[in-house]
Amino acid sequence: MTKRLFQSPKGIKDILPDQQPHWQFVEKKIHRIGQLYGYEKLELPVFEETALFQRGVGEGTDIVEKEMYTFKDKSGTSVTLRPEFTAGVVRAYLQHGLSNLPSPVKIWSLGPVFRYERPQAGRFRQHSQFNVEALGEQDPALDFEIMSIAYHLFEDLGFRKIHFQINSIGCPMCRPNYLRALIDYYQPIQAKICRECQKRLKKNPLRLLDCKNPLCRSPIEKAPPSVHFLCKECEIHFETLKTYLDRLKRPYTQNHRLVRGLDYYTKTVFEVWVEGIGAQNAVCGGGRYDGLAEALGGPPTPGVGFASGLERIILTLKEQKVEIPEPVRPNVYFAFQGDDAKNKVVEFLSILRKHNIEAIMGFGSRSLKSQLREANRRNIQFVIILGENEMAQKKVLIKTMEGGVQESVSWDGLIPFFEKRIGSS
Repeated sequence: MTKRLFQSPKGIKDILPDQQPHWQFVEKKIHRIGQLYGYEKLELPVFEETALFQRGVGEGTDIVEKEMYTFKDKSGTSVTLRPEFTAGVVRAYLQHGLSNLPSPVKIWSLGPVFRYERPQAGRFRQHSQFNVEALGEQDPALDFEIMSIAYHLFEDLGFRKIHFQINSIGCPMCRPNYLRALIDYYQPIQAKICRECQKRLKKNPLRLLDCKNPLCRSPIEKAPPSVHFLCKECEIHFETLKTYLDRLKRPYTQNHRLVRGLDYYTKTVFEVWVEGIGAQNAVCGGGRYDGLAEALGGPPTPGVGFASGLERIILTLKEQKVEIPEPVRPNVYFAFQGDDAKNKVVEFLSILRKHNIEAIMGFGSRSLKSQLREANRRNIQFVIILGENEMAQKKVLIKTMEGGVQESVSWDGLIPFFEKRIGSS
């Protein structure tokens, strides 16, 4: 019987060792940006009750209808691999009484999310997401802070031509008037829009503006803007936010077509666009969700946040040719001859690593020549050779690979030798 070689499932990618420097670079920036703005990390479970996303994200959304990985566990409970973070963050906020903390409660999360959708540039069926949330305040200055975190992160990463797309989709007081106007606009032309939008017209009219089908492009351009239907509170909120953006000279475009695909959004919605990934140029999306806590059974709790996929961030880093730091690699390689030398190398490795000197050894019973070839392929700076003569003299032979200079050093002088040349923390 021929054995089948397994492959990763479609739309799921392995992150190989040579790809890790980009990931580590981005994750380090994320941790730092959280500290700068006073946000604390929250770890969430990778799956939740399905009902959490049905109620929080919305029954009529593409995520709930088409994209969730849902199954029953052994108790018969329907659970879903998380397709997004925000519903879980608000669930944790309500469950653990985080409302008792000083307001706003500022949280960030990082981890995998799962959506069964067509794989595309920078987006996979399992992808990693950076998520930021602030709960407990309606202040538009908090909207601006959330947007500033995204801007600051992408600026620190070295992205070019960063700008916001912004809109306001109103609140439960004023949005019904807008939805009626949107339905009235689309009903006479519904035969001219795609089939998916014909369904959206009945179930989720706001999503009509989010359609990517070329057939729907012209109707979307001519659709009534949501900002023409804002109540006074939403209008003041949106204008105040734009004032902050203007004061800090943050570039933005008011985009009346911009909506979010999840039902819990209110008032502010935004995306961050950068140069370098063609038509898929949004690297971040978010907004305000003042009704989500109530939808999940909690008290009224305003909230605002954003999410950004790490794969899209890394794709942009590469397309914009942003230079990232070289990964830390071992400086020292031990090559040996004989079992006694090998035993001593194991001891030396432990000593060097305790002094924070990156070091590795050859394994198996390969020849000295073979070990030196390995050190050369690994681009090692120093090779320590330990053979019978060195064992007898209680010395090592240290070869600097660039230039080929060799020095004989006593065992006691090994650490001072490297502290002088490569340092030690």
